[in-house]
This record gives sequence, C-alpha cells and structure tokens, in this order.
Amino acid sequence: MMTAMQAPGWPAERGRESAVLLQFGEARAGLARWALVTGDPLADAVVAELRENGRPARAALEQGIQGGLSSVPDAPPAVKALLTATEALPAFAGDDLLDRGSAPYYTSPVAVHMLSLSAGALIRVYESPSISRVLATTGRLIDGADRRIRETGTWLSTVMLPGSLRPGRPGYVATLQVRMLHAHMRHLARTRGFDEATHGAPINQIDLARTWMDFTVTSLRAEEAMGFGLTTRETATLYRYWWLIAHLLGIDPRLVEGISTNEQAARADDLLQAVTGPLVDESAALARATLESITGMLREALRVPGPLGSRAVQALARRFHGDAIADELQIPSPAGADAVIAAAVKVIRARRARLRRDPGAWAAAQETNIAAARELLAGSDPALFQTHGGGS
Repeated sequence: MMTAMQAPGWPAERGRESAVLLQFGEARAGLARWALVTGDPLADAVVAELRENGRPARAALEQGIQGGLSSVPDAPPAVKALLTATEALPAFAGDDLLDRGSAPYYTSPVAVHMLSLSAGALIRVYESPSISRVLATTGRLIDGADRRIRETGTWLSTVMLPGSLRPGRPGYVATLQVRMLHAHMRHLARTRGFDEATHGAPINQIDLARTWMDFTVTSLRAEEAMGFGLTTRETATLYRYWWLIAHLLGIDPRLVEGISTNEQAARADDLLQAVTGPLVDESAALARATLESITGMLREALRVPGPLGSRAVQALARRFHGDAIADELQIPSPAGADAVIAAAVKVIRARRARLRRDPGAWAAAQETNIAAARELLAGSDPALFQTHGGGS
C-alpha cells in the first residue's frame, strides 16, 4: 500500500508516485516509474561499445545506418542489436504509410512549420526542467539555441519527405543519428554530474515521449491556431506516421502508439505532464533565446522586419501556450498584435477552405510545399546531427 512518503527510486522532482497512482492507476503509474529511470537501452549500449572499441565500431555504426545491417557482416553486438530493431519495421508501417503517410504535413507551407516548431514545439520542450538541466549540464543551453532550431528543422523536414523513413533513406538515417545524439548527450550528462535522483535518467523515456507530443499535438494545435488545421482523417494519418518515427527514435510504443487524435494525445500527455515537474529558470532563458532566433530566421527567410517579426512571434507563442505559461516564461504581450493575428487567421481559414474544394489546386499546393522543403534541405548542412563520436 502506498504511503504519503515518496517511494524510494522515484525521482524527487518528477511529481509524487502516490499521486500518479491515484490519478492514473497502477498500470500507468508503473509505466511512468519505469520510463523515468530508463533512457534508450539499445542506443546506450552502442555508446558504451563505441567508447570501448573506438573507430572500428563508429565505422560499423555509420555504415549500418547508411547501408543497412547486411552491409556490416561483422557488426559489433550492440550495433547489430540496434540496427536489427530499427530495420524491423512495425506491422502498421506498410507501403502506403511509408510513401504517403506524411502527405497531410504538406498541406501547410514551410514557414508555418517553422513557426509551430520554434514558438510551439521547442518552447514546450524547454518547459521540462529535466531537459533544461541536460542542456545546461552538457553546455548546450543558450548559445546553442539557434543551432538547435536549424538542426531540428532540418531533421523534421527530412523525415517528412515521402518515402524518407524506409531503411537507408535520408529520414531513417537522420532519425538514427538524432537517436545516437540523444544517447551521447545522456552519457555526457552522466559524466558531468546530472542529478538522476532528482530528475530521473537524462533524456529518459518520459522526456522522449513528451517531446514526441510536442512535435505532434503541440505543433498540430499551433498550426490550427494559425488557420492551418487538418481534417480528422489527415490528423489520424499523420499520427500513424509519427508512431513509426517513435519506433526509430527508441520511444517505447506503450507511451504513444494508438493515438490518432489531438484529444487522445492530450489525454496521454496528461501522464507525461504529471511527472515532468515545474518550470525552472533555464526554461525562460531557453524560450527567450528560441524566440530571438526564430525572429532572426524569419527576417532572413521572409524579410520580415525585426520589430514586426518579434511582436508577431511573441503573440503567436502566447496564443500557442496560453497566458499563464507565457507569463512564467516571461514572453512579452505585444499590444495589438493578437487582434492583427486573429484577423489574419480568419482570412487564412477561408482561403484554405476554398482551396480544399478544388482537389487539383489542393494537390498542386501540396506539391509546391514538398518542392520548397526539398529546396530548403538542399542548402542545409547534412552533418548537423552526426555526432557518433561523442561530445556535446
């Protein structure tokens, strides 16, 4: 029987196990307990193998990610186990999902995804004290904000390309590289004194699943708030595509699979939020750095004047996260900006509804957005998240 005291082993700043048990039941509380202290066993074993065997193991990993396990006949055991798992695609990942599952993503332009990623998803990622502490511990807190937006945007654009998640294709390769980046950061945080008794394992399964939620429900609702909503069928298709991304990222399917609506995602996210912990000072600093970076990128990409772009991004962030969280993150409330955005959203929704009524024009718009994504990727740095050698 649970007592009022915190159970041994439950991270001190990740809520109370007794409260989670009462709210979510024994099965979900047990899953949360396991997830808080578990990173990514397969990828973590590879990091240990890389550190022990050096360059030959790194070469085997890189070759296996790019060319498949069959191209590395003498793969080290941990590398072999990781690639065996990732190449064994789940039963739901048929050809239709692989080739067309990301199509709903391209009903919106690249700039919309840039905004939902930065002012929406990433800011909520940084609300997690555990993730903020990992970034602080590994030296990637504020000075890496601009790089994180660019590398995350590059990864997202890559995985969303049609057919990109097939083994050996760019999205698959990039996702395994991101997975290994997480594992290297997890190891680095532990060598620099990350407090697991307080926060749980660095970049643990709760943190990974919560980040998955930010790329799905947080981003989808942010885009809907800008006038770029999806139908229920489009939403379900996109969630199923993200189940596969979760598989490749090493997220336990019990935390995310089966979700097909934003409402279901929000309910599943309630458990993750219950064991995330309150905002910390680093969260506000990260939010500020992120908004400054995306304002600069908008000025560069869309020639939006700095002051105008800053006010618009601040207003959107407050719209995405609500006034209470925005106030805690010290996001300013620019006078008059919300009314202008509300008027623009009304126009966008009307135009989008008209475009949907013309299947040919709707398909052409999607193709235009895919072409824009490919053009953006052509000018990106392909080595942004290739960090198999370790380090920060």
